[in-house]
Amino acid sequence: MTQRTTTQTPTDRTDDRPTNEQATDAEPATDRSGSVADPVIESRDLDVYYGDDQALQNISFEIPEQQVTALIGPSGCGKSTFLRSINRMNDLIDVARVEGDLFFRGKNVYDDDVDPVALRRKIGMVFQKPNPFPKSIYDNVAYGLRVQGEDDGDLDEQVHTALERAALLDEVEGQLDTSGLELSGGQQQRLCIARAIAPDPEVILMDEPASALDPVATSKIEDLVEELAEEYTVVIVTHNMQQAARISDKTAVFLTGGRLVEFDDTDKIFENPEHDRVEDYITGKFG
Repeated sequence: MTQRTTTQTPTDRTDDRPTNEQATDAEPATDRSGSVADPVIESRDLDVYYGDDQALQNISFEIPEQQVTALIGPSGCGKSTFLRSINRMNDLIDVARVEGDLFFRGKNVYDDDVDPVALRRKIGMVFQKPNPFPKSIYDNVAYGLRVQGEDDGDLDEQVHTALERAALLDEVEGQLDTSGLELSGGQQQRLCIARAIAPDPEVILMDEPASALDPVATSKIEDLVEELAEEYTVVIVTHNMQQAARISDKTAVFLTGGRLVEFDDTDKIFENPEHDRVEDYITGKFG
């Protein structure tokens, strides 16, 4: 079970927003307030540890509603750890410990009265490797709905809607009884996306959802991400700089040491970053 230490409560909120520690002594993080209009997720002074190892240091920024926010940075910089902190997936790691605050619609997700299972119904997740269940396509998508207690008689429309939103229905209609494991890799990932959105979450977290796919399948996933942002808030981890530039509205740059170095509009990050280290990373000089 993840341990956490609270530093503030929602009622402590003031105009003096928390700031990130400097990435180096000479380079403080850009957009120190990290503020956006109508944030759906807000991180304040978030630290995450795995045992004695600190994976995230003093992360503070806000994620806007119904936009795509990309988390980029080299391997081991903490971006996936941050993603998993949003819906408390790190709870499944015994040695994980969280300090600071992470709010979803103004409620600290690490408060004692928050049910992680209920939270994950509102904040769904799609993993790097497609992981369909050894069930039919239909049963894969219906799984979360059944867990929530939906009557089987009401599932057909919701399953079809989820498959349609995941841009998969046209390819599998008429074969919903087929095992999800028989689909191609790209189709399996879109099936997992359909499964994630079937319970109608507000936020979709994606941890490198196209990294294991071919270029054609990757293009379909990217198109789908942009479409999903019309109805959902999407937070995506990616190592692909071009992908982040193509599909995201906001970009957060994590670098070594588990620090957030810069957070801004994606165009600003890729065209005129504040920090030389961010420019060096984006242009491939390291990472």
